[in-house]
Amino acid sequence: MAVRVKMVAGTDFHGSRLAFESFAKNVKDRDADVALLCGDITNFGTVEQAKILLSMLADVGVPVLFVPGNCDPPSLLDLKVNGLVCIHGSSFIYEGLAFVGVGGSPTTPFNTLFELSEEEIAETLDRCLKSLHSPGYKPEMVLVSHSPPKNTMLDRTFSGFHAGSDAVRRFIEEHKPLLALCGHIHEAGGKERIGRSIAVNPGPARQGNYAVIVIEEGKVSVELNR
Repeated sequence: MAVRVKMVAGTDFHGSRLAFESFAKNVKDRDADVALLCGDITNFGTVEQAKILLSMLADVGVPVLFVPGNCDPPSLLDLKVNGLVCIHGSSFIYEGLAFVGVGGSPTTPFNTLFELSEEEIAETLDRCLKSLHSPGYKPEMVLVSHSPPKNTMLDRTFSGFHAGSDAVRRFIEEHKPLLALCGHIHEAGGKERIGRSIAVNPGPARQGNYAVIVIEEGKVSVELNR
């Protein structure tokens, strides 16, 4: 792949207008080609609140791709905001890269707004693949999920429990995206390799965290900013 694509990624905004203002500024200042949001746009908010927050990114001048988190209402899947695309269960092609997504999280003890069984997560990811419907078309992929892959440093809670998704992990192992972005576990920001894939949890945007990722000639470089 000869094309160079720079991405700014954020997650776990939890309704903070300041976090969205900062993220929009980072997208512009870092001269990003694509902006990516890995969910928890609101903090158990409404779709109307999500629309107000996401609208703050409508003028950044680049594609803004997002998935909802478990603290977002499922109705966010149908939200239409100018310049923003929800990629839950679908794909978005940019410069030969296929961005695919799955929002929500596996079942939690807290009965949050958008939880899915592992089977539903797997089915959603399968829909992403089917959306790349041209026979023989196998672009390099970037996975955008709220839940991190299971049994990594990116899903380890303070108590040591691994709260990620088995289905996300299997997808990464089987389909080998160049990059897998996630969030959900605030204390588990960082990056880890799974086979050929680089998995990244930027850490919560509400606390000022974001990641800058460059993909060039099939290689991935990651800058974590805290």
